[in-house]
Amino acid sequence: MDYKKTKAPVTTVTRNLNEIGSVTGNIYETIAIVSKRANQISSELKEELNRKLEEFASYTDNLEEVFENREQIEISRFYERLPKPTLIAIEEYLDDQIYFRKPEAEENE
Repeated sequence: MDYKKTKAPVTTVTRNLNEIGSVTGNIYETIAIVSKRANQISSELKEELNRKLEEFASYTDNLEEVFENREQIEISRFYERLPKPTLIAIEEYLDDQIYFRKPEAEENE
């Protein structure tokens, strides 16, 4: 998914617990699902940022040559302005874009 085009809010939003827990019927289960998805999003964003910043990496150990790369700073700022992974995950959950299953329910059947 392209997280740069997400409609998730950048700031914190108060949510209705009844609306969030309506799919699973258990708010704690819902929070566990959203937190796992937020961890996935976070790791994907971190890997993407590291790949982009790796282009600017300098592997020399010269302490005298410290310079700022404007492009590197802009890339970092862009990723800092993105919505937090938790907000993206909640938005995906509310839009029914997260697939989850209950293994214990499958065992009983």
